[in-house]
Amino acid sequence: MQQTEVNSHADISAARLAGRIAAAGGFEQALAAGLFSTSHRVTLSEALVLGLLKQGVRKYFAIFGHGSTALAETLRVYEAQGLVSVWQCRNEVEMAHAATVLRWAYGEPSAVVTSIGPGALQAMAGSLAAASNGIGVYHIYGDETTHGEGYNMQQVPKPEQMLYGRITALMGRSYVLHTPDALRDALRRGAATVFHDFKAGPFYLLLPINTQPKEIDIRIETLPSVTPIAPSTPATTASLDRAAELIRMRPRIVVKAGGGSRGHSEAVQRFAELCGAAIVLSPGSTGIVPDDHPQNMHVGGSKGSISGNWAMEQAELLVVVGSRGVCQSDCSGIGYPRVTDVINVNADLDDVQHYNNTTALQGDVTAVLAALAARLEGASLPAEPARQAWLDQCLAEKRRWSAFKKERFAAAPILDPVWARPVLTQPSAIKVVADYCKANGALKLFDAGDVQANGFQIVEDERTDDTITESGSSYMGFAVSGLLAAAAADRPRYMVAFTGDGSFMMNPQILIDGIQHGLHATIVLFDNRRMAAITSLQLAQYGREFRTNDGVAVDYVRLAGAVDGVLALDGGTSPETLLDALKQAHAHRGLSVVHVPVYFGGDPLASMGAYGSWNVGNWVADVEEAYRAAII
Repeated sequence: MQQTEVNSHADISAARLAGRIAAAGGFEQALAAGLFSTSHRVTLSEALVLGLLKQGVRKYFAIFGHGSTALAETLRVYEAQGLVSVWQCRNEVEMAHAATVLRWAYGEPSAVVTSIGPGALQAMAGSLAAASNGIGVYHIYGDETTHGEGYNMQQVPKPEQMLYGRITALMGRSYVLHTPDALRDALRRGAATVFHDFKAGPFYLLLPINTQPKEIDIRIETLPSVTPIAPSTPATTASLDRAAELIRMRPRIVVKAGGGSRGHSEAVQRFAELCGAAIVLSPGSTGIVPDDHPQNMHVGGSKGSISGNWAMEQAELLVVVGSRGVCQSDCSGIGYPRVTDVINVNADLDDVQHYNNTTALQGDVTAVLAALAARLEGASLPAEPARQAWLDQCLAEKRRWSAFKKERFAAAPILDPVWARPVLTQPSAIKVVADYCKANGALKLFDAGDVQANGFQIVEDERTDDTITESGSSYMGFAVSGLLAAAAADRPRYMVAFTGDGSFMMNPQILIDGIQHGLHATIVLFDNRRMAAITSLQLAQYGREFRTNDGVAVDYVRLAGAVDGVLALDGGTSPETLLDALKQAHAHRGLSVVHVPVYFGGDPLASMGAYGSWNVGNWVADVEEAYRAAII
């Protein structure tokens, strides 16, 4: 009875304060009016919601459980006053991806809320996508009580303290609110992680079940806000002068634009044009310069392109821009056999030192490239004929790649043994969908697997915000789950998820959550009844496939259509029928699924090919021998 009275008092206080904030016009207006200049007695849960509001976090993706009832009640009260919005989900991995895409595509911060135990571990698994791609998201999990009165249901069954906090700390930065009064420090560290200027990531707040309803006295205006960081360049000019000299000495230059180059398109293009460099993309940086720019050689790496990999293999000087040197992107360290010197432009201290023989230019990409460009402008660079010859050779290879692509895109349907009829190849089908997205301003989300690998070879973007390829962790189910972000965004954009049958079945609950939350988007499901990327790898390495397909037929049109409100369509077996289905899906003011059976087999027209090295399987010995001999 006493506990019920305490809870009622807390609920009344929360409703009163939330009402006053709403009456003031919102949190910022209440702050400016001095509402928070005096101490308030609130629960830890309410103080957390207020602290996150001060940092601009007003959106939550949640699956509540016994480990989060106090926080849920606070969110209920604050949502009723229009101060926050909460989207109930059906899978913790799904909502982790939705929060990641909301920040990645729309720039809106949010929080993921789960209970204690399995739900928290699932959300943490999903947060790998945010961690791998530098996306800032708050993750708030329930945790075991602090009194040690006995095992809590769903805690790690081990007699040690703060185990979930230790687990999450392995993924990123973590804080256990064992002491409610430590909230100020927790939010300061959270802001530094979620809003980091060049390498953001998930921040994990662990809320013990019994501390959530504890009341604390706090001046809300003293809770941390987000601190803007000014762009920086190297403190000394010596490294910039050294880099400029290397550029003058070497006419055969390749710029490898990684995911960290997103948002710096103008600076990258200007720099490359000044020094006559070929630009090679990572899977996550398509559109950093327009696809038809003569110096854009497209993607390079173990699943690269004819032109991109040729430029990597023939260059003498490598200029890394915002890249971590991921194995597939730099061919496991042996993608630049002729390069003897590296200029690395990167804000991160570890990444900027990745290669040997490096002139490290640590700082903001645009600021550093502008400083370099200033040293190169005003006079022609030495060996101008050699620079032009280099670009001419690169352009010839790009034309080869373009001709190769056109042949794949024009491929007629091929008889498939599983489908027992001619069906579209995956490259031709992806091209139809990608062109439709481009013509209609749709944002493309790519799921992991063969669809993703072919996809980043196929897309022809003019801007970096037209495609999200989550290649950092290649999380199956990321794309379909990420669509939910459009339902939560302030200014949503029509989105299309490119997924395979394997990835789709990892997170099919989007069919329900999409309808529940009024999502307008389309899932295009490319179905070859297997994990084709791994089957292809097995065949390339060992000549045999093993346990990467199945014999279970699934009618995905009927499956998706069983959810009331989902428009489920058969994409057919021709570009014309697929295009017609895409138009119907776009016109449907809800969630649509377009099922496309695609070919898998030995016909070379069925794949965009592979052009680099990778330190896996029976390629390991050769790759590591080459790596030992590599200069950089």
